Amino acid sequence: MARIRVQTEDFDTGAEIAALTAGRTDIGGIGVFIGTVRDNPGAHEPGSPAVTALTLEHYPGMTERAIGKIIAQAEERWPLLGCTVIHRVGTMWAGENIVLVIAASSHRQAALDATAFLIDWLKTKAPFWKREDFASGEGAWVEAREADDAAAARWGAA
Repeated sequence: MARIRVQTEDFDTGAEIAALTAGRTDIGGIGVFIGTVRDNPGAHEPGSPAVTALTLEHYPGMTERAIGKIIAQAEERWPLLGCTVIHRVGTMWAGENIVLVIAASSHRQAALDATAFLIDWLKTKAPFWKREDFASGEGAWVEAREADDAAAARWGAA
């Protein structure tokens, strides 16, 4: 069972885990990743400005389909018993949640590996466009990062 949501509102991690596991006794491991907006001073380059907000844009329908394909690939690679991906869009402030990935399996390693795969591929293959807003009032669209591509490459070709 895969659950996909792209939404503006925040999510409740505990409630999402409970919804995924309710009444289940076959789940032995749950992998969870929560991505948050960080203020990023110096994260990209020395002297880079502090981020006050992050705005994500997407194409409704297309984004959910792309996430569904990523989940389907995870389900082919690992024996998942359930999966939840929630990705926020709109403007989020430093410290707020952006993304939640939950993968459940009979065994911990499959759950952890699937969670890592899902977030690595979400970062590189899901159609989101990100704009960082800085304390100065200026902003910039975020370019693809080599480190994200390298992380996704460890899982092989799409």
